[in-house]
Amino acid sequence: MIAKPNHKEIEIYIENIDKRINIPIGTTLLQLIYLHRIKLNNQVLGAFVNNELEELGYQIFNPKNIRFIDINNVDGMRMYTRSVLFLLYKAVYDLYPNKTLKIEHAVSKGLYCEFNETNESTSVNSIEAILKRMKELVDENLLFERREILLEDAVKVFTENNYLEKAKLFKNRQKLYTTIYKLDGLCDYFYGHLVPSTSYLKLFNLENYYNGMLLLMPKVGNPSKIQEIVFQPKLFEIFQEYKNWGEILKLETIGSINEAVINGKTTEIIQVAEALHEKKLAQIADIIEKKHGNLHLILISGPSSSGKTTFSKRLSIQLKVLGLKPRPISLDNYFVNRKDTPIDDNGDYNYESLNAIDVKLLNEHLVSLLDGKETELPKYSFETGERFWDGQKIQISEDEIIILEGIHALNPKLTPNIDNSQKFKIYVSALTQVGIDWRNRIPTTDNRLLRRIVRDNKYRGYSALETLQRWPSVRRGEEEHIFPYQEEADIMFNSALMFELGVLKKFALPLLQEIFENEPQYAEARRLLKFLSYFEEIKYDNIPPTSILLEFLGGSSFKY
Repeated sequence: MIAKPNHKEIEIYIENIDKRINIPIGTTLLQLIYLHRIKLNNQVLGAFVNNELEELGYQIFNPKNIRFIDINNVDGMRMYTRSVLFLLYKAVYDLYPNKTLKIEHAVSKGLYCEFNETNESTSVNSIEAILKRMKELVDENLLFERREILLEDAVKVFTENNYLEKAKLFKNRQKLYTTIYKLDGLCDYFYGHLVPSTSYLKLFNLENYYNGMLLLMPKVGNPSKIQEIVFQPKLFEIFQEYKNWGEILKLETIGSINEAVINGKTTEIIQVAEALHEKKLAQIADIIEKKHGNLHLILISGPSSSGKTTFSKRLSIQLKVLGLKPRPISLDNYFVNRKDTPIDDNGDYNYESLNAIDVKLLNEHLVSLLDGKETELPKYSFETGERFWDGQKIQISEDEIIILEGIHALNPKLTPNIDNSQKFKIYVSALTQVGIDWRNRIPTTDNRLLRRIVRDNKYRGYSALETLQRWPSVRRGEEEHIFPYQEEADIMFNSALMFELGVLKKFALPLLQEIFENEPQYAEARRLLKFLSYFEEIKYDNIPPTSILLEFLGGSSFKY
C-alpha cells in the first residue's frame, strides 16, 4: 500500500522578513502577520501573493511567495481609499437613506463627492454629521465582509436596492460569479480589494467644497498626516463642465455607455464626443485671436499621453482658419548636452528636470524672435546626446504666433524673460469623467496609462511590461514638474473621449496578457485587465482622422 503524502503543512516565502517557513494549509495572511510578527512602517493592509494583490483574509493552500504592503504602496493606498469610500457611503446611508452618494473626481488633493438628487449645496452641518458618523463606525470595528455570489443574483440585488447603474454594468458581463461587500448589512460592489475592518481607517477628513464635499486621505509618503486642500478652481470647472455634459447625454457610467453601444449608438457617441473637442478647440482659437494684438507665444503643457501633440496641431488649424500663422518650436531642441543633464536619485539622466533645458538660450531666442529678428535655432540629436546647428534660421512676422509645447511650458521659470501679457497658457489632460458606477471612479491616470501602453508598443517597440516599469518614474515627474502649475493655465482642455476605453481595449488586452506572474508588474497588469473587462469593445472605423485618439492607435492624418 502506497503511503499518502502529508499535506498538513506547506512552505511559503515571506519577502519582508526574507524567510521560508512552513505553515498549516488554510492559514490566512492576517494570521501570518500575528504569528510571525510582520511589521512595516505602517499598518499592514494587504499582500502580493505570487505578485497578485490579495486581501488579508486570503487563505493559503499552496506554496506561495508573499510580500506584505502598507499605505505607502500605491495598491495599499488604493485599498485604504476604497475602504474609506465604503465607510462614507455607509455613514451617508445611515443619516440620509433617501440620498444617493456620487464620487465624482479627484481634485484639490481629495475626492469630490456630492448627492445625486439635488443641485443644492451640501450643508456644513450635514458634512460634520457625516464625518462624525464615519468616525463612530471606525470605533465600532465593523468587518468588510467579502462574498462571492452568482452574477445574476448580484444584478437582482442591485436592481432591488435601486443601484441601477451597477445593474447595467453587470447585466452584460461574461462571468458566472462576482464579488460583493457588506458593511453592517449594507451591500455594495467595489472595483478592487478592501481592508479587513473599519478599525484600519484611522485618518481621513471631510470638508465642505463647492456644492458637495471633499474627502481627504492621508498624504502620500507621509501617511501620518491628512492631505491638505490645494484649491484648483480651473481644474474643478473643467471637470464639472464635462460632468454636466455627461448628465445631459445620460452617459455618466460605463454601464450607460455599454448599453448605448449594444443598442447601436456607437457612431453617434463618437461623433458627439469628437464634435465637442472641435468646438472647444475653436473656442480656444477665438480667444487667442481676440488677444492677438499683444499675444505672441502659446505655451502648451500636460502630463504623459494627454494628447498634447495632436491638440497643438488641431489648434494650429483653427488658428489658420482665423488668419493667424502658428509657428511651432520644439522644446526638445533646447536640451542641454547629455553630459550636462542632471542625474536623478537612481543615477539615471533626469530629462524631466527643468535643468535639463537650456533655459537661458531658449529665452534669448524667444526674445530675439518676438523682436522680429532673424534667429538661428538649434537642433538636438537623441542618438549622440548633443546639440548641433544646421543653419536653420527663422523670423516671426506680425501675423505669426509661436507655439511651444512641453512638460515645463506652464512653469514660470521656463520663460521668465517674456512678459506674461504676451503669453497664452494651455493645460491639456485626459480628465476622464465617466465612472465605473457612481461609487467607483476611473482615475485619469489609468486612461493615460492605457494610451501610453498602446502607443509605446506601436511606435517605440516597448512591451506593456516596459511601459509599466517606467510609469512610476513618469508619475513622479508629473507630480513634480506638471501638476503644481496646472492652475497657471489661462484655459484647460480635456482630451478624454468617452468612447476611447472601449476602443483601447482591443489593443491593450493582448499586450497586458503578455505579462506573467513572475514579474512585479503582474498585479498592475491584472488590475488593468479587470478594468478593461467592464467595457464593451468599440470599433474605431468611424473615428475621424484628426482624432486625438489616433495619436496613440495610428492612422492619424497628422505627421508626428
